[in-house]
Amino acid sequence: MKDAPRIEVRRSSRRRRTVQARREGDRTIVMIPASMSKAEEERVVGDLVAKLDARVQRRRAPQADDDLMSRASDLSARYLAGAARPSSVRWVGNQHKRWGSCSTHDGSIRLSDRLRPMPGYVVDYVLLHELAHLLEADHGPRFQQLLSGYERRERAEGFLEAVSWQSR
Repeated sequence: MKDAPRIEVRRSSRRRRTVQARREGDRTIVMIPASMSKAEEERVVGDLVAKLDARVQRRRAPQADDDLMSRASDLSARYLAGAARPSSVRWVGNQHKRWGSCSTHDGSIRLSDRLRPMPGYVVDYVLLHELAHLLEADHGPRFQQLLSGYERRERAEGFLEAVSWQSR
């Protein structure tokens, strides 16, 4: 397991309210006002390091996109007779109201980062839903037929509905 970066806190008498963090090699540099209490420092440093780690993870996300493309190919073969062939499948962080989207124009599929911690069958359902849209644009009977083979469809839809309701 890779070691966590060392954290170096720098206090500045010129800094009044703002806090900042950045990575320098294997160190995380956190800059805070000199007047900040130790308790507040611990809280702020923890928050900043977590945000910085999340930003680094988002930058690394394209590596995981290869896994999504493979997953999409498997789902297409299993449920859609291989007919849906996306040009790309990737995670995105800018979808806050949708679980996924696709472009029938260029065949790209985007899945919301909010799906990452969810069970695999839920991610598979959303991915299959978007694959079906590559074949059928609307949610009509043909589209519903394309999704009907997914055994955990109802459970996945219920899960997503519960998450959506909880986050209102």
